[in-house]
Amino acid sequence: MRVVIIEDEALASERLKKMILSYDDTIKIVAQLESVEESVEWFKNHPHPELIFLDIHLEDDLSFAIFEKVKISSSIIFTTAFDEYAIKAFKLRSIDYLLKPIVQEELNGALQKYSELSGGLGAQADLHTLYDLIVKKSESYRERFSIRVGQKIKTFATSDIGFFRSESGYTTAYLYDGHTFLLDQSLDALMKELDPARFFRINRQMVVALNAVKEVHIYSTSRLKLDLLPKSDEDVFVSIDKVTPFKKWLEGTS
Repeated sequence: MRVVIIEDEALASERLKKMILSYDDTIKIVAQLESVEESVEWFKNHPHPELIFLDIHLEDDLSFAIFEKVKISSSIIFTTAFDEYAIKAFKLRSIDYLLKPIVQEELNGALQKYSELSGGLGAQADLHTLYDLIVKKSESYRERFSIRVGQKIKTFATSDIGFFRSESGYTTAYLYDGHTFLLDQSLDALMKELDPARFFRINRQMVVALNAVKEVHIYSTSRLKLDLLPKSDEDVFVSIDKVTPFKKWLEGTS
């Protein structure tokens, strides 16, 4: 079986590839694509695979834009970080999905389902209906996160998060109650889903919530140092190029 992975997060794409091959090392990953533009170009010039693992949000558009530009008959397994509401809608439309962060057991189940249906997933997917659902959902900002903790799904509100920090290619959410959770998304991807009135990216490594900013210290003529809730175990600085827009954001004038 030939498989294409469409995922704009390189680490997530590589992790998914390893998990697929762990299920069946005879599967051929023929392409790992990151954007709508790259995907359209690839599908126009290559034989289509039997199965596509498709992320919803790509770096340049919703992945449904691919199907507007090229006809694809491959079966589809969606990978998504959407909340429970959207997931239920997917399920009602008989579309298979994997909730991020993806775990091996659920991946195995999705691949087994594909094998049993002999390619039926793609035929069942009502992409136009799903597109309308996602666009409508995207009009509002992210309100909840769902992650796997052991054998359970933990759900917490976006308003529970004080800040996000990216380290060594991983993103961690720091909650006000002191809990931390690893997310399978980059800060770039998160900023597309968070309300800019409530969250601000202060530097390359951190995104902070407005309610988490306890105090702002003038560290030098061109730098600001923040005290956050929850308390960070490292000093937190606003990048020089972010100082002016950060001040406007605090004042609600950005």
